[in-house]
Amino acid sequence: MQNRTLEIGVGLFLLAGLLALLLLALRVSGLTVGGSGDTYKVYAHFDNIAGLTVRARVTMAGVTIGKVTAIDLDRDSYTGRVTLLLDDSVDNLPIDSTASILTAGLLGEKYVGISVGGDEEVLVEGGTIYDTQSSLVLEDLIGKFLLNSVNKDEAK
Repeated sequence: MQNRTLEIGVGLFLLAGLLALLLLALRVSGLTVGGSGDTYKVYAHFDNIAGLTVRARVTMAGVTIGKVTAIDLDRDSYTGRVTLLLDDSVDNLPIDSTASILTAGLLGEKYVGISVGGDEEVLVEGGTIYDTQSSLVLEDLIGKFLLNSVNKDEAK
């Protein structure tokens, strides 16, 4: 009888460990279990979205308020169109807000940061954020730095 109780206890402990591991894997991957609640869709156009991925987070003042659901090319303006799914709790976002592609850490993941504007008109379902700041590409920055160094050496 005591052996049976011990086996059931070990089994429950293993089951709890596996569930905790599954929950951790879902948290790290950005997937959720069940519905995501009430949300609305907003678009933003960027000249360069290098490194931004689908399921990247959308933040405002450091708080996650949504996620990126799609990235595609706008064939009319030849810019990257990013579809943002924002929580309904931030349904009063001014239409002149700014969306920037930011980096977590020096070489970390890319995410979209939103800075609040001052207009009284608010973004609605299917609205577009026009004021955007593209991703900073490290290779371009290094290239400009090296090219500037070469130009200074040639001028001497």
